[in-house]
Amino acid sequence: MISQFFVLSQRGDNIVFRDYRGEVAKGSAEIFFRKVKFWKEDGQEEAPPVFNVDGVNYFHVKVVGLLFVATTRVNVSPSLVLELLQRIARVIKDYLGVLSEDSLRKNFVLVYELLDEVIDFGYMQTTSTEVLKSYIFNEPIVVDAARLQPLGPAAIFMQGTKRMPGTAITKSVVANEPGGRKREEIFVDIIEKISVTFSSSGYILTSEIDGTIQMKSYLTGNPEIRLALNEDLSIGRGGESADDYRSSYGSGAVILDDCNFHESVRLDSFDVDRTLALVPPDGEFPVMNYRMTQEFKPPFHINCLIEEAGHLKAEVILKVRAEFPSNITANTVVLEMPLPKYTTRASFELEPGVTGQRTDFKGANKKLEWDLEKFVGGVEHKLRAKLTFSQELHANITKEAGPVSMTFTIPMYNVSRLQVKYLQIAKKSSSYNPYRWVRYVTQANSYVARI
Repeated sequence: MISQFFVLSQRGDNIVFRDYRGEVAKGSAEIFFRKVKFWKEDGQEEAPPVFNVDGVNYFHVKVVGLLFVATTRVNVSPSLVLELLQRIARVIKDYLGVLSEDSLRKNFVLVYELLDEVIDFGYMQTTSTEVLKSYIFNEPIVVDAARLQPLGPAAIFMQGTKRMPGTAITKSVVANEPGGRKREEIFVDIIEKISVTFSSSGYILTSEIDGTIQMKSYLTGNPEIRLALNEDLSIGRGGESADDYRSSYGSGAVILDDCNFHESVRLDSFDVDRTLALVPPDGEFPVMNYRMTQEFKPPFHINCLIEEAGHLKAEVILKVRAEFPSNITANTVVLEMPLPKYTTRASFELEPGVTGQRTDFKGANKKLEWDLEKFVGGVEHKLRAKLTFSQELHANITKEAGPVSMTFTIPMYNVSRLQVKYLQIAKKSSSYNPYRWVRYVTQANSYVARI
């Protein structure tokens, strides 16, 4: 049960506000933003997703630069409310096509209509895009996606001159295309978030993949779809020994620890030929979520060396090599490394002739930051940083610095080797041939190298 729901911009402007129960003061949005903006408790950089101020519980998630917030005075499940906020954001995106401050302001009537159907007197009713279509009557005002800053997941598919259309965040599930006709197409995205921890010697200590097959359909009449995955796909270790399990690495087999499917998926022939059958509902939804801890080749290898370089000085040498093919390019690569708390200055030296790289020393939290706009596969980049301290070292410097953490996005590449072999759509006629888009992306979840 929630009392209020509101959406704030990055500047703190209140874009949407709905008070369902009148139990929380009207100034809660301002209190929330002030608390989040100046969060300094326990030395954290960002406020946690759930916190309490004067007896009011605040829950928030950040989606494409917007803060979706719920408040309540009662004891509710945090995971339930956070999941509700994510689903509200997804439903609004389904109906508006583009989720942004501009689209929310132009479609506030439609947004409030959605909120009143999703939540009634603080209680959740439904977050199904398909079910809501029976109760929503306002048409969305289409916002030109080309003018928007590419904050959403679609941006990763819109690099360079040969563009693959962005995800369906640029289209509404209810609005028609110019001319009154809908373009028949379906999007299937395999999104993998990987977590890897390297030892100081470069060995892999932990590795895990959290993946999802995300689908969004713009097919009229909801035809049946058959989605075929790798024939050598295995779920669970099936009684194999650890040695047999490890030996499968590199053999081509894809072994998932576990997975779950959307309620619309039928698994009649999944055990036979790894084919999923479903009638896709309207809106974006996860066809399948999966987890994998089978050994895999990490996309990046990080090597870090830090040593004293004289009185009150030290030197950091940071090397990163891309272990994926040269025809693949990673975007928005960022490396961060905490430095000793008595670091006063850092000067940087990049490789000669490199472009699209930026370095910075965050003096407030003593952190080194290295940004690379693009990272081509098979290439190694190196950064040298010279540190100046305010006091002499009294311990091993490697214990005072690190670890190195990394974030990245790699379009059209996935580590697990899980693939969509074919996407079959039930034909209405011989001339029916909708567009099919199958895309892959790998992102860092927790990518850490110890020093």
